[in-house]
Amino acid sequence: MGGARSALYNWAVARQSGGTFVLRIEDTDTARNRPEWTQGIIDALAAIGISADDPAFEGTYFQSDNAGRHPEAALQLYVAGRAYYCDCTRDQLKERTGSEHLGYDGFCRERGLGFSEGRALRFRTPDEGETVVEDLVRGKPIFPNASIEDFVIARGDGSPVFLLANVVDDLDEGITQVVRGEEHLSNTPKQQLLWEALGATPPVWAHLPVIVNDKRQKLSKRRDKVALEDYLADGFLPEAMVNYLMLLGWGRATTGRSCRTRRWSGSSGSRT
Repeated sequence: MGGARSALYNWAVARQSGGTFVLRIEDTDTARNRPEWTQGIIDALAAIGISADDPAFEGTYFQSDNAGRHPEAALQLYVAGRAYYCDCTRDQLKERTGSEHLGYDGFCRERGLGFSEGRALRFRTPDEGETVVEDLVRGKPIFPNASIEDFVIARGDGSPVFLLANVVDDLDEGITQVVRGEEHLSNTPKQQLLWEALGATPPVWAHLPVIVNDKRQKLSKRRDKVALEDYLADGFLPEAMVNYLMLLGWGRATTGRSCRTRRWSGSSGSRT
């Protein structure tokens, strides 16, 4: 339901501003991806009016189709000195910091390690300054760079992590605005740093309040009825679901700010 609402918001603003809605299937994690799940997403969106028949809907992209670009971007960051290899294990980090909850301590920053099996590639976060996120909902959240750890962008086997893959895909697909749930706001300063390190202007962000149940708890697949398809199967009209979701959490804009965008991104994963 949360993904459907985010998709509808993207789609509505894209239509309003003459932009393009793009659905991207995050299918690089094969253990969490099946053809029938992908088709289920496409069918559910079509049921609420977002389909190939809509001129604002450009079509479906697959992250796996752009997989070759992800390691290229990782190498670009490494060559530019914006990333470094690290062979630290979780146990070693815990031994140094005395806690399993603290972030990475930058131990490998100046060791000059090269690529080798088992070594992760970490982004070198600036030591000083702050990252300001331009958010159409939240305003301008500020994140001190010193509070952002040197996060992993490629695993020990060379495969890119979600953060890097999403930034590269958005950049290559010309995404100018991203609308998604507020639980991803904490990822945004990291993604924005990656955009800037790759020499590109970050998109405009909009983080929507999450949908909760009657106990004010975030909807959970293990506890709540969350699938749009289930509601449609129970007889709820698609038009009624669109009306309900579009007004859920909606408020009258007070800033008078216009949206200038060419492409809006919808996604099967945590990104919309």
